[in-house]
Amino acid sequence: MCTSARLTRCFREGEASKGFTLLELVITLTVLAILIVGTVPLAQNAVKREREIRLRETLRMVRNAIDEFKRDSIGACPQGVGAPGGLGNGSGGGIGNGNQNFQINRGGGGVPVDPRSRVVIDDCTIFDTTNLDRYPPSLDVLVNGVKVRQRGLNATGGTVFGNSGNSNTNRQATDDDTEEPTKVYLREMPIDPITGKPDWKIRSSYQDKDSDTWDEINVFDLRSASDDEALNGEKYSDW
Repeated sequence: MCTSARLTRCFREGEASKGFTLLELVITLTVLAILIVGTVPLAQNAVKREREIRLRETLRMVRNAIDEFKRDSIGACPQGVGAPGGLGNGSGGGIGNGNQNFQINRGGGGVPVDPRSRVVIDDCTIFDTTNLDRYPPSLDVLVNGVKVRQRGLNATGGTVFGNSGNSNTNRQATDDDTEEPTKVYLREMPIDPITGKPDWKIRSSYQDKDSDTWDEINVFDLRSASDDEALNGEKYSDW
């Protein structure tokens, strides 16, 4: 405590204690620099991790859309059918009686239909003779959509296939049944979050997973065009 005798000395010591010395400033700036240097990589990794999450979500979304298109293609445009809806007569169209109706209900060729598929693709113009697996011919088809009809609906007879004695499965088609809606599988063209462009590496069902060029037969899978490494050490193009 400063007494009256030491008042002048205490005042001078108080004046001298104000401000920082050069050493204190150097130490403070050094600590701040270390904190900034350590924070920048964390911020960069946070941005990179966010892009990786978006890439995984985009890949999952597109692959689900491809699988859904594939499910809806079962029973569409059977071999030997010339009508756009894949419906014909006799042995060629698969619509008749007995086992022929059974094959239509099963998706054609006796292949069971996935219960998640409620419609069947009714546009044979998007399929050609090389795309035997009936995967989407391009990403544009998934975005623009395709014409579909209710699975099991007889577009020519106006009835639903099933037991004729069951009122729930045997009814006359209404005006809404004759209209062919368009089903869209993707809302928009997917963008690669890593490259910022829709420059995906696409492969068909007839190519191996390491193919760098697309044969343009169908879209079986896609992966990022970036060869950069993810935070886990894997390449984005391997996801």
